[in-house]
Amino acid sequence: MKNNATENTRNTRPLHILMSGGGTGGHIFPAVAIADEIKKRFPDAEFLFIGANNKMEMEKVPEAGYKIQGLNITGIDRGNKLANIKLPFRLISSIYKAKDIVKNFKPDLAIGTGGFASGPALYAAASFGIPVFIQEQNAHAGITNKILSKSAQLIFTAYPEVKGFPAPKTRFLGNPIRESIISGRVDSKEAKIKLGLDPEKLVILSVGGSLGSKTLNNSWLEHLDLLKESNCQLIWQTGKLEYQKLESDSKITRLGSQILLREFITDMPMAYSAADIIVSRAGAIAISELSVAGKPVILVPFPFAAEDHQTMNAMKLVEKNAARMVKDSEMKDKFWATLTELCNDQNLRATLSQNLNFFAKPNATQEIVDEILKKLKTE
Repeated sequence: MKNNATENTRNTRPLHILMSGGGTGGHIFPAVAIADEIKKRFPDAEFLFIGANNKMEMEKVPEAGYKIQGLNITGIDRGNKLANIKLPFRLISSIYKAKDIVKNFKPDLAIGTGGFASGPALYAAASFGIPVFIQEQNAHAGITNKILSKSAQLIFTAYPEVKGFPAPKTRFLGNPIRESIISGRVDSKEAKIKLGLDPEKLVILSVGGSLGSKTLNNSWLEHLDLLKESNCQLIWQTGKLEYQKLESDSKITRLGSQILLREFITDMPMAYSAADIIVSRAGAIAISELSVAGKPVILVPFPFAAEDHQTMNAMKLVEKNAARMVKDSEMKDKFWATLTELCNDQNLRATLSQNLNFFAKPNATQEIVDEILKKLKTE
């Protein structure tokens, strides 16, 4: 598919790139990472992001140094069906505004990484013959990306065989992750010492996102006595909502240096390096980072994620014997037994780590940009 306006202007002006991704960090970060990589190769390129008004991309994208325009678009409210009455009107108005943005900006290509605004933005670009590319982070393709995939040049995924995407257009290249996750890794014993932990004892890292996970926090509280008996050490990222309450809990403080309690972990590469076992939610970017970290992991999918995509993400790893999964509803019965099995079986930990390597894509950002540029040259 050729865009005549693009062909006529490409040789007389800098590359113009339209980006769209937002709603959550899992959509915003890949978009910014891809833009940063293109910027490295084309320093004079001009970028414009399209986001959803009142969503976090309207703040985070400018912080990353890029311009953004907002659409009055929202997602489906599954909890209040009456709230969806205005959705078709918002969608139509967003498509018209996105078309105006495309007309004025005249992009040479458009890249979408998901989020409410990504649908109207990429639909508008495709309607003008602009080459469109999709980066899907999850194992389950959302309905918007399924529709957009018909007009996309290429679709980049973090899992093989994502249903709903045409195989000839799909490339299993992984999710962009923070460069520090790759470059900041150190020897495990060295990391334990730097964190004030015993280098000769097993370390469990528990992460539940910046807000934390009530499920994980409650589970650790319920198993503190067993943790003490196990002699394992715990790096426990609580999230900001419950940190103060947990910090003053006498049941936790009496375990002393056996628990390293943190509201938020700023140096994740150090924590990953120190860990022998990781317990985590199953968000797409988290799994991509965990795969590069290469440590045996127990995934506890957030059950209320859209279309239960975290469970689907986790299942892809479980099917490859690259992780263990415990659902929220199974935590009381299965969590400690699953954790104990990993703690006691070094060979099992090694097997899970080795199999997890299948999903490790440390060069995802560069390879995605390589494929985009290669495709554009052949058009």
